[in-house]
Amino acid sequence: MSQGSQRVAVIDVGTNSARLLVADVSDGVVSPIERRTRVTRLGRGVDLSGRLSAEAIEDACEAIGEYVEEIGTLGADRVEAIATSAVRDAGNGGAFIAELRERFALSARVLDGEEEARLTYLGATSEHLPNRATLVIDIGGGSTELIVGSGAEISFHTSLQAGVVRHTERHIASDPPTAIELESLADDVRGLIQTAIAAGAGAEEGIAVAGTPTSLAAVEMGLAPYDPAQVHGHVLTLPAIQRMLSQLASVPLSERVEIPGLHADRAPTIVAGVVILVEAMRAFDLEQIVVSEHDILYGTAISAAATGD
Repeated sequence: MSQGSQRVAVIDVGTNSARLLVADVSDGVVSPIERRTRVTRLGRGVDLSGRLSAEAIEDACEAIGEYVEEIGTLGADRVEAIATSAVRDAGNGGAFIAELRERFALSARVLDGEEEARLTYLGATSEHLPNRATLVIDIGGGSTELIVGSGAEISFHTSLQAGVVRHTERHIASDPPTAIELESLADDVRGLIQTAIAAGAGAEEGIAVAGTPTSLAAVEMGLAPYDPAQVHGHVLTLPAIQRMLSQLASVPLSERVEIPGLHADRAPTIVAGVVILVEAMRAFDLEQIVVSEHDILYGTAISAAATGD
């Protein structure tokens, strides 16, 4: 570790996945040591019941327990645990946070929409600050963050109640999904975006983070196994995304899991994610987006290192 750098561990307890980043951070530059993702679907059923299920909590805790062990092995100057949409929305979210404290001595913070937007933008633009209005799209399991900024300044952000788990549960009952289900899903997302976008919230460029765009990049390149170095910086065009949406939505789950580049755990919810991505790009009139591996994990690591100096 170079002088002045800190080793930071970040656990992100999301609606669809639990993720780990252990990295050395120096002057805002993140050098990953270990990165892991496990699809836990912590938020399954929350849209309907308003609560995290006992089974979902156990699946998430299993992944988190492994991450805590890994952090113990690698060492860290700071450990940050963050939770987003599912925990924010669930009636028993507070009890889940208390359980993490009791079982793993983890003090997880439930981020509000503003903090989530700030950390996502910080991570997505950490490599180079955009000099034009840039939309950062972060499609999660229960919510989607749309953030517009230029340089280090955010000019607009919104947290949509649209996510890959939430909208799969809400709209898709058939396998493969029917045209009517896909239309209903797209209409719902379009309405949410139109309601949320402020007048004049425009963007000239776009960056997309999280599992949906990274999976699409891997599918387009036929990456098996997944290679983050090839995915990061890959440019996806809207026509290519729409072609992949047709491919993914036209086959049953049993065939979708076999598509090269698509992780089997993401196959059940990927269609909803791609619909959300398409609608966000259309709303901002973007013909292409850059896929980034630098997301809220990076932003949280940078922020933690800065406050720990």
